[in-house]
Amino acid sequence: MVFALVAFIYSCKNSNKDAPQTSTANEAEAPNSKTGQAFIQDDEGMPNCLQIAIGSPDHKTLVAAVQAAQVENALVNVGPLTVFAPTDAAFAALPEGTVENLVKPENKATLANILKYHVTPGNLSPAILTKLKKLGQANNQYVQVEVVDGKAVIGGANIIASVRAGNGIVHVIDKVLLPPSE
Repeated sequence: MVFALVAFIYSCKNSNKDAPQTSTANEAEAPNSKTGQAFIQDDEGMPNCLQIAIGSPDHKTLVAAVQAAQVENALVNVGPLTVFAPTDAAFAALPEGTVENLVKPENKATLANILKYHVTPGNLSPAILTKLKKLGQANNQYVQVEVVDGKAVIGGANIIASVRAGNGIVHVIDKVLLPPSE
């Protein structure tokens, strides 16, 4: 039994000879290096929710906001996740100066709260959403779900497209969801 364990460990060591070297916990990291699942490169798997947003020409403002709030890892969580992704046009419909103000470093916590209000646990298809009244969001608040003409409307936002992700589903919406004031 011990011989089999030693042989297994030895073969695992040798099978990784040509694998790229990665840093260990003892090596110093760059002071502002980004860590976590959001920064792992994977060219083979199905894109996660963050990668879908990054690859979309209609979600540049959302991606910039996610980066400013440093909540990238929330969108690549193992999930499953349902992400409501406002388009650039949805952000542009906010009062003038709102986005510019929110991405300032001093407003990072407020921006993170708004962005987490766009994420809910579970892989919720449009059909499932029509059967719900409210959703518990990642910021520990609830968003109302209505059914209008047989389609789910999330906090007043219409779902204009849905994209499956490796860790859930992304629903493209036409409005930025703003959490209720506490």
